[in-house]
Amino acid sequence: MRSSIISILLCLVIVLCVNCNSKQSNSETHIVEIRQMKFVPAKIEVAPGDSVKWINRDIVAHNVAEETDNLWKSTELQNGDTYTIEIKGKASYLCTIHPVMKGKVILKK
Repeated sequence: MRSSIISILLCLVIVLCVNCNSKQSNSETHIVEIRQMKFVPAKIEVAPGDSVKWINRDIVAHNVAEETDNLWKSTELQNGDTYTIEIKGKASYLCTIHPVMKGKVILKK
């Protein structure tokens, strides 16, 4: 009887430890297309921890770079290439190859 109780308690501890370590993710991945020399949509609203995935659908190469503090920057993206990052804060971004191309990531409250 005592060994059964110990076995049950041990199983319960293992289950609790596994559940405590499993991270439930409610994060989303938002898509921004690069086409006709624009980011579409140019402004998106995301929750902290969400990701943004840029997809180059244009015939020329582009990149995506955080504009204010240079916190992140993609490599050169050819047609069909993608770049994904997890958003940790609001950001203004641009294509450094074509600096007139700009966009914004806004955090939901």
